[in-house]
Amino acid sequence: MADQPPVREFDLETFLPYLLNQAAEATSKRFQASYKAAYGMTRTQWRVLANLGKFGAMTARDICTISHIEKTKVSRAVTALEAEALLTRTPNPQDRRAEFLALTARGTAVFHDLGQRAIEYDLALRQSLGADLAQKLDAVLRDLIRHGGDVVADAD
Repeated sequence: MADQPPVREFDLETFLPYLLNQAAEATSKRFQASYKAAYGMTRTQWRVLANLGKFGAMTARDICTISHIEKTKVSRAVTALEAEALLTRTPNPQDRRAEFLALTARGTAVFHDLGQRAIEYDLALRQSLGADLAQKLDAVLRDLIRHGGDVVADAD
């Protein structure tokens, strides 16, 4: 079988999903310092707050689906945000197992403050990349989000 391509050794550091994850972690940690210092929030708490601020009232299951966060992490974040009076829970009359989560007035104010900090962080990150590279990266990432799940490796 001389026509077979040479077998490559797996190298985690050249594996695209690993690189994407490492880039996401590195950039998220830099922004995390801002909301942790200002409000003592974890990343999951920020993500729950941000989703409620953007989309309005929804269930914890909805947040899990949108954010790709595990149910137990969302549950802990919701409990902590409720303890800080940043969100409320309202029973779902159609499904007693679910509750609608919504930001309080204080939660909305925190969301707007952190939203402004996020805008500033995003602008600084894009500026450090340069406008051309930032636009290309944005397009590539959006393309991966749209089509990445369609790329399937041969199982054989």
